[in-house]
Amino acid sequence: MAHFLRTRLRGFFALAAAVTCFLFLLRAHPSSLSNTQLKNTQGFFYREHIDKDQAADIQDTSTTKETTIPGITSVPGFTLLDRLYLRNGTFYVVTSDISSFPPRRNMITRPVDIGRGQNMEPTDEELRFLDPLKAKDILGNHAIPIVGMSIIVYDTGQFMAHFYHWWGEIILGAWRVYSTLAHPSRRSKPQTFATRFLLPHVQGSEWRDRAGVNAPLMRAAFPFASIEKADYWNDLITLDRTFVFENAMIIGREAARRHPLSGTWFKMIAGTMTVPAAEHFWEAIRDPTVTNVLGFLPTLNKHGAVIAPPEATSPKPIVTYISRQGAGRRLVAEDHEVLVKALRDLEAEGICEVVVAMMERMGLKEQIELTARSTVIVGVHGNGMTHQLWMPPSERSTVIEIFTPGGYVFDYEMLARNIGHRHYAVWNDTLITYPKGTHYQGIQYGDGFHGNSIPVYGPAVADVIRGRLRP
Repeated sequence: MAHFLRTRLRGFFALAAAVTCFLFLLRAHPSSLSNTQLKNTQGFFYREHIDKDQAADIQDTSTTKETTIPGITSVPGFTLLDRLYLRNGTFYVVTSDISSFPPRRNMITRPVDIGRGQNMEPTDEELRFLDPLKAKDILGNHAIPIVGMSIIVYDTGQFMAHFYHWWGEIILGAWRVYSTLAHPSRRSKPQTFATRFLLPHVQGSEWRDRAGVNAPLMRAAFPFASIEKADYWNDLITLDRTFVFENAMIIGREAARRHPLSGTWFKMIAGTMTVPAAEHFWEAIRDPTVTNVLGFLPTLNKHGAVIAPPEATSPKPIVTYISRQGAGRRLVAEDHEVLVKALRDLEAEGICEVVVAMMERMGLKEQIELTARSTVIVGVHGNGMTHQLWMPPSERSTVIEIFTPGGYVFDYEMLARNIGHRHYAVWNDTLITYPKGTHYQGIQYGDGFHGNSIPVYGPAVADVIRGRLRP
């Protein structure tokens, strides 16, 4: 027993000496861990290298500090807020000046499926404005900080499980609005785009699309961001505490329709088009997404040829025809063949390299690599045209969208305008394009829009491509 006690005592003194030495070194060299050490303060983690003002903001557990809109940008359905409070499933905007905020119905709606006759008007259950003098009565004295940028998609999963609706509207629209904070004239500067994506009214996997594209691309684009759903939201409710989102964006499809341009373009991101974003704002998302999927980022020269990396080069611009001949909404079979021949003739002329792709038969990596190396994308109106998000913008980059004659909707034209591609609509042998500042009036579906016998005159399409790619 005496031997055992002596052994335990020696171990104790050795441990005490080691701890004393460590504390001495830490005191003597306080900066030695400053860039990597994580501290736990008030229940959350932060890195020591953040500046003092930012650290103070993060540690602010006040429930009376006012909510603000960063910068000068406010778009219906894409509302940026700093210090957005949450308690028992209700958002609180703490402010002494309600007039400085958009109407509540432009910020949020009831979380129910959109349908004819459905009442979407928000109530106090969704969001309330709260005077700072009364805040403690409802929110208490202490708010638990939720650090970083939270993208809160306050919709049901009704429209989420679709490549275009998720990436072409929710993510593209959010980034266009958020990116304006980097403009030199803005008071606030953006930090990391998203620390988390919060889907309070999605229970499980209903936000994932059938093709399995949405979620993997989110992991590639935002590898450090979590995607939280109803279980996370319910955990916050169960705690019966007040939380404060350091930075947040509330996104809502029906709220986005409150913008006047929604009646012009009939798309969720219509209002975001008025935001003065930088010319190539999307590159901040496109580049890391492509790089993380492929392990490299294709580089194109001014003619559209892929010049790097060595394993992905192409001496000519790549024209990708996304075929829907194995799916619904497709071309007349003979017209498909004529279009392919017209494109192959361009290839024979030495103008381009042509790839006829059926995306549903390709792996995700193949899809991204093909579009990231392309300069022209051709296809019938459909989900595959969303892949233009990964095509590098240039003076030659072109999207050619085939409609049934007389049909017109803005889904993929709006993507092209955002990314920096020239968009052409095709009505059989007629191609139309609208320069910046102009657009087609209204939308048209009509007979045959979703049909399987859409006509197109291939040589007319080839002529436009020839003109776009000719040196």
